[in-house]
Amino acid sequence: MADTIRIAYLYEDLMNTYGDSGDVKILRYWLNREGHPVEVDNISLDAPFDASQYDFVFFGGGQDYEQTVVAKDLPRLKETLTDYIEAGKPMLAICGGYQLLGSYYMTSGGTKIPGLDILPLHTVFKADARMIGDTEFETEFGTVRAFENHSGRTYFDDPDKLQPLGKMVQGYGNNPDDGVEGMRYKNTFGSYSHGPLLRNENIARAIAKLILEQRATVTA
Repeated sequence: MADTIRIAYLYEDLMNTYGDSGDVKILRYWLNREGHPVEVDNISLDAPFDASQYDFVFFGGGQDYEQTVVAKDLPRLKETLTDYIEAGKPMLAICGGYQLLGSYYMTSGGTKIPGLDILPLHTVFKADARMIGDTEFETEFGTVRAFENHSGRTYFDDPDKLQPLGKMVQGYGNNPDDGVEGMRYKNTFGSYSHGPLLRNENIARAIAKLILEQRATVTA
């Protein structure tokens, strides 16, 4: 039997809006098709976590209150997640999870919710200009169609380090100004796409392939 693929779902009980858990279920499906059993661990508040023990990390979206709760627990994960990301192991962060990989999330009241500060990006909340609706964008893996619903506007602080996941065709993506959606750094992906994102077979299969390639490198 093929090796078991281990997936860490960060704060599944708090960060799971608009069907984001479907991304993990879809990924399990594609990995099972390749003959690999999959185990998924929910890493919630105060739970032990060593990212090096996992083949894939998923961080879903959440409302402002849940993000505030999660932000207080996040600092203990910074070192292990930074090592994981810098090693080029695959990770997908959606909406709130994507925002929390950056330095901060500025609320409409001017309060800064600190992020992990692993990636050079920040988010500003605009309560009077919600970005909602169907989206379409072009990526290196082909066309992606999804759904967005967010008031946070994400900006790259080091555009030379981060690459957009895709170029907008329809919708807003990261913000109304830049015309791009999401982020890629090494094999870490961030996106505002719900629906879930991985219902797009091209993206799902690409991430499954990255997981298996990294797994093969570790076990070689």
